[in-house]
Amino acid sequence: MRRALACLGLLALLAPVPAAADAAADRAIRAALERWTADFNAGRADRVCALFSPELRYDYRGFQERGFEEICDLLKRSLADRTRRFSYRPPLVKEVIVAGDLAVVRLVWTLTVRPVGSSEVFVSREPGMDVFRRQPDGGWKIVRYIAYEE
Repeated sequence: MRRALACLGLLALLAPVPAAADAAADRAIRAALERWTADFNAGRADRVCALFSPELRYDYRGFQERGFEEICDLLKRSLADRTRRFSYRPPLVKEVIVAGDLAVVRLVWTLTVRPVGSSEVFVSREPGMDVFRRQPDGGWKIVRYIAYEE
């Protein structure tokens, strides 16, 4: 009986650890999303692929499934485009669910496109779900995502 109580006591001491780890992962993922937004908006083409794992696969409504190279090329072309200015608001994170080395993030990205020399502004809200994987260095990168435009 004492052994059982000792085991239960030990388990009770360990129970907060996953919650703390989940909270740390949540903070790290949110920070990675904010860093990416700042890098993109500052035009840092050398940093816009840093949020994505080379194993990335993604689906955006209306387009064929793509991977890491396609998203990096698209982001770099967008930043190099001198006819339009692209910017993202920090994403609205609705939920982060952490399970070990994987995390699922429900979020909404808001993209603003301003043609150069025009007063027009196009705003696109893009709800989606990103799957992050913890990397060997402890950071988090997106390995899968699904998004669509409202």
